[in-house]
Amino acid sequence: MAKIATQAGVAGQFPARPGEGAGSELDEVMESIPTGERVVIGADFNGHVGEGNRGDEEVMGKFGVKERNLEGQMVVDFAKRMDMAVVNTYFQKTEEHRVTYKSGGRRTQVDYLLCRRGNLKEISDCKVVVGESVARQHRMVVCRMTLMVCKKKRSNIEKKTKWWKLKKEECCEEFRQKLRQALGGQIVLPDDWETTAEVIRETGRKVLGMSSGRRKEDKETWWWNEEVQDSIQRKRLNRQEYKELQRRVKREVSKAKQKAYDELYTRLDTREGEKDLYRLARQRDRDGKDVQQVRVIKERDRRVLTSEESVERRWKEYFEELMNEENEREKRVEGVNSVEHKVHKIRKDEVRKALKRMKNGKAVGSDDIPVEVWKCLGEAAVKYLTSLFNRVLENLEKAYDRVPREELWYCMRKSGVAEKYVRVVQDMYERSRTVVRCAVGQTEEFKVEVGLHQGSALSPFLFAIVMDRLSEEERREMKVDQGGFQFPE
Repeated sequence: MAKIATQAGVAGQFPARPGEGAGSELDEVMESIPTGERVVIGADFNGHVGEGNRGDEEVMGKFGVKERNLEGQMVVDFAKRMDMAVVNTYFQKTEEHRVTYKSGGRRTQVDYLLCRRGNLKEISDCKVVVGESVARQHRMVVCRMTLMVCKKKRSNIEKKTKWWKLKKEECCEEFRQKLRQALGGQIVLPDDWETTAEVIRETGRKVLGMSSGRRKEDKETWWWNEEVQDSIQRKRLNRQEYKELQRRVKREVSKAKQKAYDELYTRLDTREGEKDLYRLARQRDRDGKDVQQVRVIKERDRRVLTSEESVERRWKEYFEELMNEENEREKRVEGVNSVEHKVHKIRKDEVRKALKRMKNGKAVGSDDIPVEVWKCLGEAAVKYLTSLFNRVLENLEKAYDRVPREELWYCMRKSGVAEKYVRVVQDMYERSRTVVRCAVGQTEEFKVEVGLHQGSALSPFLFAIVMDRLSEEERREMKVDQGGFQFPE
């Protein structure tokens, strides 16, 4: 069962003349909604549809209030155009339960609920709640509906490899053995990155398994243990012992919770405890949100988009503009010298230290391989990654020889960054693309040509270079204005 209430004066009123203002806007909104979708409108329409329904039987019942006026006729005409019904008028109630506006000696009906005529059979009652005011002089109108809700199957279930199992040594050892078998008896990763990544992913799926793709919607049961489960099972067996078992269950639950919280507090100073704390915070945050998600969005011309394709397209357009728009600035005309000197190759100990500093449990990238895999493979991974990174540097040195791109390249060169590293960053930002995940799905890819990469460990460093260089120029200009002294180059 479902109840729907309307607050008068919130949804807007019909205008004095047809075809203008809110009425025409409401027509546009209704026309943009697919005919198969259920719609209920509740508002202060500022008109009297009147008592009786001669000539208008298809859109209203007999139980209105007083005589119809011009604004009330507009409500009836709107219902006819949109194949809707004025719900209030179909249920025989006392006048006290039909009057929606009461002020001094005035008692009228101006607040209405409208639904599609095909859905009228789902409504079993509609009336005014006497004594309940939701706005000054207006009274609450409620209707009772019986809705059959069909659970929609998720068409794009995202299954993931259970990489988190690698934190167990036995799983890590099994993963290494299976990978060794896949590579012909030894862990020597192929030089080709695509081949290596595919072998690792395939081995991970076989050894560690895949998630179901369904989001866990169970309640807060992280403290659940065998004692609690056993007590609940025994509680169901014998009704005569119900009260005693209920007290015992409460004691066991209390003990289990207290024990779990004590362990959590003990682990707070560790990484695992910090993860538990964040997980609980995220779960509490999800529990406090509405179940429903907004699956519609407005077009540039304010039309309401409801189809999944149009919603995805609009989200893509919005973020494509947002993420590729620059602030106004003066274009640079001065040149800057490139720092051309030899850059030493990346060493194994550098890669080893970098892997050691990287945190577990982070989201995977487009290759779907987490850092836990490389840590699990040990020296074989260090050797392979060192070779891969050095090959990337050599390819970039031969591939790129072009004009630097705007401020980032200028500031890096101005700060004395080796040209080889400038080209590495240029390659990272070349052909950068992204997608937007919204309530109806995932949009198509689009280019991102402005700003730093979010989530990249390099972005804070690049941002610091840009801010340091630009602020230094600003400080130099301020010093010249104040004392005529200019910093030496």
